[in-house]
Amino acid sequence: MEKIKFIDLFCGIGGFRIAMDEACSENNLIPECVFSSDIDTFCQDSYEINFGHRPEGDITKIKEEEIPDHDILLAGFPCQPFSIMGDMEGFNDIRGTLFFDIARIIEHKKPKAFILENVKQLVGHNQGKTLRVIEATLKKLGYHVQYTVLNALDYGLPQKRERVIIVGHREPILFSFPDPVRPFKPLSKILERNVDKKHYASDYIKGKRKASHKSAYKVSIWHENKAGNICSYPYSCALRANASYNYLLVNGERRLTPREMFRLQGFPDSYKITPNHGQARKQAGNAVPVNLVKAVVSKLLPYVAKTMDVSMVLKEYEVVNNV
Repeated sequence: MEKIKFIDLFCGIGGFRIAMDEACSENNLIPECVFSSDIDTFCQDSYEINFGHRPEGDITKIKEEEIPDHDILLAGFPCQPFSIMGDMEGFNDIRGTLFFDIARIIEHKKPKAFILENVKQLVGHNQGKTLRVIEATLKKLGYHVQYTVLNALDYGLPQKRERVIIVGHREPILFSFPDPVRPFKPLSKILERNVDKKHYASDYIKGKRKASHKSAYKVSIWHENKAGNICSYPYSCALRANASYNYLLVNGERRLTPREMFRLQGFPDSYKITPNHGQARKQAGNAVPVNLVKAVVSKLLPYVAKTMDVSMVLKEYEVVNNV
């Protein structure tokens, strides 16, 4: 079985890592994470407990020549500079410039492919100029680049979570983004049966919610937007790292448990969650949807593995593009 070496930048708690491990296993490949990095010490703790090694720290202080060779670069680079929940400062925000650390690593290590993830607002940020700079930078490094916005709801998870996915590859392959996978898992498969009373909202909050809204669904998650309007669906709106405790309520009554939040992101029940409830909420809210990323990885792996007949791929590309 062939090994696929990858690095996990801005790795958080390992959503990309789980997606890569599962996709490789299903394609008879052996995944090998040769480097990971994240500046958040709480995320480092969770990553270490679950994967057996501790990520390196600040990527801006790590020289590109110190990073091992790899086939695929994975990076869910910080989204706050481009998010509607942040200040939308983009490259004016120091976190926005972290993309260029990805670029310098790609330029030096020249992986076969990369997958980057960010919030969907990146597409329209600064009238599209920010994404055009990112795309042009990656193309200048010698990569064929594609991007699209995908929704976790379309890949089996009961959570409306839209993310822009940027895929790059050195060879001119016929990569395409994965088709939607429906239906999504019902909430009944996500929600826990026995929930501690501490997760229930106060009588005042429950009364206020139910006085202004009546759900059309037997099992639903109620969402309160910034204007105070309530709506409910048979799935969750996007988890947010710094949302109020009552932002999402199951049937308008209780908050999601840590395990439920991690399930909404596609993490297996074997994943060890930090006992710090505040950190668990933050980590789940910042994580990538595993199922969504896994679907993208699965489409890309055949072109990265050495066992793929590259000559056939190039021939097919020439036929389609009349070259």
